[in-house]
Amino acid sequence: MIEHVPMEDQRKGAASLDEARLRQQAIGVKLRQMFDEVVNEPVPDEFLDILRKADKPSGER
Repeated sequence: MIEHVPMEDQRKGAASLDEARLRQQAIGVKLRQMFDEVVNEPVPDEFLDILRKADKPSGER
């Protein structure tokens, strides 16, 4: 059986769906900005030293 939904309720539902999409887009933009900032941060020297040591064969440590 098909349920009848008043036109006003349909418009409200569409408006809140649009609002939710806009909110998700804004969150996505902010997350991309934050990720880009983290990716562009320099790697600390101490961490690079740890990585260099980890790359050496086990006899050279």
